[in-house]
Amino acid sequence: MLTLNINTSARCQFVDITRDIESRLAAHGLSDGILVVFTPHTTSAITINENADPDVQTDMNAFLSKLIPAAKEFRHYEGNSDSHIKSSLVGASETIIVENGKMLLGTWQGIYFCEFDGPRQRKVYLKFIGS
Repeated sequence: MLTLNINTSARCQFVDITRDIESRLAAHGLSDGILVVFTPHTTSAITINENADPDVQTDMNAFLSKLIPAAKEFRHYEGNSDSHIKSSLVGASETIIVENGKMLLGTWQGIYFCEFDGPRQRKVYLKFIGS
């Protein structure tokens, strides 16, 4: 298993980790199989989305903040209750097919670490199943 360490700089932000993952695959000679990208934090998520236009991530953050505002009163109020809900809706992991050492992503797709309770130091685990 491989680990990415991520330092976020805002309470809510999307960090493109695609290139970091590609370099880890290449450095370890991983060729064909399935890659699971997982965050072990209850206030963050992993998603695949467009990586050509940064406004997509801005729109995603704005939509999630409108749908689940931080100021809303929740039964479990820890100051980051909205972050738990956002994390659950987006999801803690993504699974990507890897062939000939390359992730089979669409032309405009990137893998994003989604921070919903930053800034913080975070970890992302990469588990490769294959050769």
